[in-house]
Amino acid sequence: MQKKAAVIGLGLIGGSIALAIKQEHPGVYITGTDVDEAQTKLAVSLSVIDEAAPDLENAVKEADLVVLATPVATTEKLLVQLAGMPLKPGAIVTDVGSTKTSICEQADVLSEKNVHFIGGHPMAGSHKSGVHAARVRLFENAYYVLVPNGPGSAEKIGEIKDWLQGTQAKFIELSYGQHDLLTGVISHFPHIVASALVHQVKGMEDEQAWVTKLAAGGFRDITRIASASPEMWTDILLKNNDVMRQLMEDWKQQMSAIEQMLAAGDKEQIYQFFEHAKSYRDGLPAKKQGAIPAIYDLFVDVPDHPGVISDVTGILGRTGISIINIRILETREDIMGVLQLTFRTEDDRRAGMQQLEKHDYESYIG
Repeated sequence: MQKKAAVIGLGLIGGSIALAIKQEHPGVYITGTDVDEAQTKLAVSLSVIDEAAPDLENAVKEADLVVLATPVATTEKLLVQLAGMPLKPGAIVTDVGSTKTSICEQADVLSEKNVHFIGGHPMAGSHKSGVHAARVRLFENAYYVLVPNGPGSAEKIGEIKDWLQGTQAKFIELSYGQHDLLTGVISHFPHIVASALVHQVKGMEDEQAWVTKLAAGGFRDITRIASASPEMWTDILLKNNDVMRQLMEDWKQQMSAIEQMLAAGDKEQIYQFFEHAKSYRDGLPAKKQGAIPAIYDLFVDVPDHPGVISDVTGILGRTGISIINIRILETREDIMGVLQLTFRTEDDRRAGMQQLEKHDYESYIG
């Protein structure tokens, strides 16, 4: 019999998972639905899914795999709804949420059914959103966390890996507590810090007019994650509440220790603080993806004359190399300008650098 999958939530993540399933399993029939009817219709027209379901029950009733690609709070509500619907015996239900504890605990409502819930978190994304931005390579080489949950789900891990093989992601298995702690410290908490830094700069704006101009460039880059969706991050922090508050306590102790070093003028301790941070940071994998999507920037020196930007993008376009962002950092008549190009992958950046050098453009990685 033909296998069937249902994708609930047809945005960037849900759409990309659907495309990956279709590529690896061309015989699978995919239904889908979204709260935005326009997104559902677009998903059909783009062949991301095969059929638009009129509602949740019709989408999932014959599905062997149900993917809940929705925000965490919505996923919890959907799990309750699924518990009251006829589901195919032996089906797998999974999600894509950035926090796992509340979802996995809520999934207990499915325990009476002959279905298996396995939490999921693909650690990849894009600055774009919506099903039109979905692409089959979105998760390539990214970590994809799977969280066994409930009786029999551990045995289903191999099955869901097969379903998701087309993502070309790196699957790892964690408990939901492990997941929320680790993503808290290396993803969720940094968003708080970045946003706090931005608030600190904004707070000085009235008295120090230059602060906004000087915050361009490097400061803007290191706080880029503060530009993420406020709605999404409010949801994430509230759902990872306990972990966040513990990390904040740890951070306060760290800041207090640094404050004491400064008060004492302890040069050696301050040096060791920076030295140990540098040593550990330099030892982190440089060319692998983690919980926060990596940025692959290339800086290109360009002369100040008309058409230079179209020339650079044309060189890349003719060789099939895509860029996801372009920014002019500096241009004046008396100096070379600098273009900041952002690529999807390290391979794209390397290939772009090679092509531009063939055309006598000097480029470098910052």
